[in-house]
Amino acid sequence: MSGGSGGASARRVLVVGAGAIGGTVSACLAAVGADVTAVTTNEEIHRAVSERGFRTAGEGTRRAVRGRIELGVPAGERFDIVLLATQPPQVEDAARAALGALADGGIVVCFQNGLCESRIARIAGGERTVGAIVAWGASMPEPGLYDRTSAGGFTLGRLNGEPDDRVRELGALLEAVGPVELTSNLLGARWSKLALNCAVSSLGTIGGERLGPLVRVRRYRRVALEIFTEVVEVARAEGVALEKVAGTLDLDWIALSAADRAAGASAALTAKHALLLAVGLRYRRLRSSMLSAIERGRVPAIDFLNGEIVTHGARHGLTVPVNAAVVETVRALARGDERPSRALLDRLYESTRPQRADASRG
Repeated sequence: MSGGSGGASARRVLVVGAGAIGGTVSACLAAVGADVTAVTTNEEIHRAVSERGFRTAGEGTRRAVRGRIELGVPAGERFDIVLLATQPPQVEDAARAALGALADGGIVVCFQNGLCESRIARIAGGERTVGAIVAWGASMPEPGLYDRTSAGGFTLGRLNGEPDDRVRELGALLEAVGPVELTSNLLGARWSKLALNCAVSSLGTIGGERLGPLVRVRRYRRVALEIFTEVVEVARAEGVALEKVAGTLDLDWIALSAADRAAGASAALTAKHALLLAVGLRYRRLRSSMLSAIERGRVPAIDFLNGEIVTHGARHGLTVPVNAAVVETVRALARGDERPSRALLDRLYESTRPQRADASRG
């Protein structure tokens, strides 16, 4: 998207959630003079930002940006743009809390991974709901400190129809954070990002490490390829036309064929591993937000990622054994029955080998 952030937006912006993504976005918008208010329910984050500003790191720079942060949606105020930056399990409650502060003609924007736009549209109305696919990563090493772990921007669109003036205005605002693309196929882009998250976030959660070291291990890449393959199968059953992830990862191509699954090695399989390795290394510093949620005693977003594939697959009579195994493993981590480790990833790989063999014969 051409243009840029060369001037603050006159619109009032409410960012609901001051974790890694919300805090980074708030810092970037505040830095260009936007009228932005961040909301958190975490007193430590509120205190840290109030006293020291939004502290940002990553890409070789450190700075502190002064900005407004509140413990809850400000009463009696109206905002033109509400950016939902919570974890998926909290997004519907966040939307309900913010709806009373939405100005006439305002929009609610979903930053969450998964398929949250339809959930929010049922609360705010489809005409007020916009999807924003986040193509970069961040972490929060301590309250109020935001470390951007990979470069990238956003893809914006609506569930139905072409981007309109409100979406274009949002895009101009978010250029302060990263490059923006507009899409008329939000579902295709969203399902493609969902596939990536189903592999990257879930394996990072189970392995307990950043993506870089994990993606170098061939058996873990094979699990990721199996996850992709199941997602593609369900997306096709849904009638979704998948978009390339970050403009490079063609999921229709990378999905494993029966020949790929049956072969111990082949030129096609080697090429798919190589592409997955290259994409993984691009996001090598990425740390799973689900892992962070589990460490903080919160509910991980697994039902909004791999769980969506299991649910949608069942509607079409499709079994997705690898995604189902990932869901059960992450739930075991959340209950405290397991601990993240490579050994747990190895067990996942071994436990799904019979299902992979069955699929190759199907």
